[in-house]
Amino acid sequence: MQINGTKALVTGANRGLGKAFAEALLARGATTVYATARRPDHINIPGVVPLQLDITDPTSIEAAATEVGELDILINNAGISTDAPLLGPSTENVRREFETNFWGTLNVTRAFAPRLAGGAILNVISALSWYTFAPASNGYAASKAAEWSLTNGVRLELADQKTQVTALALAIADTDMMAAYDIPKLPPHEVVTMALDGLEAGKLEVIADGPTANVKASLSRDPALFYADIATSLFG
Repeated sequence: MQINGTKALVTGANRGLGKAFAEALLARGATTVYATARRPDHINIPGVVPLQLDITDPTSIEAAATEVGELDILINNAGISTDAPLLGPSTENVRREFETNFWGTLNVTRAFAPRLAGGAILNVISALSWYTFAPASNGYAASKAAEWSLTNGVRLELADQKTQVTALALAIADTDMMAAYDIPKLPPHEVVTMALDGLEAGKLEVIADGPTANVKASLSRDPALFYADIATSLFG
C-alpha cells in the first residue's frame, strides 16, 4: 500500500495521534484526507477535509460513509479511557469504553469495508491489549484486547478483497490520554511515522515502543512471573 495519491480517513483527528496521522498522510502525498471528530470545528489541520463522525452513533457513521464514498485508507484511531475497574460500583464506564474502542471501531469498519477493496485499514490498539497493570485500566485493557481480536478477524474476512489490515500497538505516547503519567513518552509524529512506514511495507502489526515489544514477547511466559516482572523487567 502506497500512500501517495490515496484518499484516506482518520477517526479522532482533532488532537494527539489522530491529528498526527492526518498531517502525515498529507505529507506523504494523500490527495484527500478526511479528518473526523465529533466536533469537526475543533479540527485545525491545513489541507484536510473536516468531517463530523461520532463512532458510537450508527447514523453518524452511515452519513460519513455516504459522503466519503470510495476510500483507500481507513485509520481507526478514535478511542477513550475512563480509568474504569471491572469490579467497581458501576459498569457504565466499562460499557462506554467498549462502545467506543470495540463497537465503534467495528461499526466504522463495517461501514467502510465494502469501499476499501485493494486498500488498507490501520487500527490503533495498545500494549494493554495483552496485559493489565492496575485496576483502573482494566476496562480499557479489556476493550483493547477485544479490538486486537477484532483486527485479526477483520483481516481474515477482508482477505478476498485484498484489503490490508494492520494493527498499531503502543504503550506510551505524548497524548492527552497519557498526560497524567510523568514518564518518557514518544512524540505522536514518531509513532505515526512508524505506523505509516509499516502500513506501506505491508506489515500486519507495528510495535511502536520497547515496553510494548517486551509485553508481546513475554506472553508465552508463566503469568505469575510475567505479572511479577512488569514493573521492573518490562518497563525498566
